[in-house]
Amino acid sequence: MTKRPKSRPADAAKLDLGDYLPYLVNRVGTIIAEQFTAEALAAHDLSIAMWRVLVVLAENGGQRQIDLAGLTSIDVSTLSRLVTRLVRMGLVSRTRSATSNREVVVKLDPKGRAALAQLIPIAKRYEALAAQGLSGSDLAITKRSLRRMYDNMARRSGAVRS
Repeated sequence: MTKRPKSRPADAAKLDLGDYLPYLVNRVGTIIAEQFTAEALAAHDLSIAMWRVLVVLAENGGQRQIDLAGLTSIDVSTLSRLVTRLVRMGLVSRTRSATSNREVVVKLDPKGRAALAQLIPIAKRYEALAAQGLSGSDLAITKRSLRRMYDNMARRSGAVRS
């Protein structure tokens, strides 16, 4: 009688990438970002990260760079370089905070608002294309679920971001 090797449970040894949530979320985000960049952002010489900065400023008004980093999920040093580029492009302005000389506040300029007026309708089209075939309630559940998952992971790392 030959001795059989002990087998591992099937689920512990394998991962179905096509059914793995982090892969699926990344895959959707990547394809939307690639297509939106090619169709819309490239004409404005913007990256997805720069787009996020502009949208956050439009939605929330002027922000300290540290707060802007949290709201956009962009590393502070990377954000600083992005903001410098956006300032050079005339899309945002950067000023010292009224409350602290060490803090910098970034604000959307009129040229940035004009760019967003062109880009937001395209962004909304991409969202609608991605959500095609989903009911309104399914889309709402998906968004709520993704926000919850983000908060779960942010709490785990000790820094909740919006």
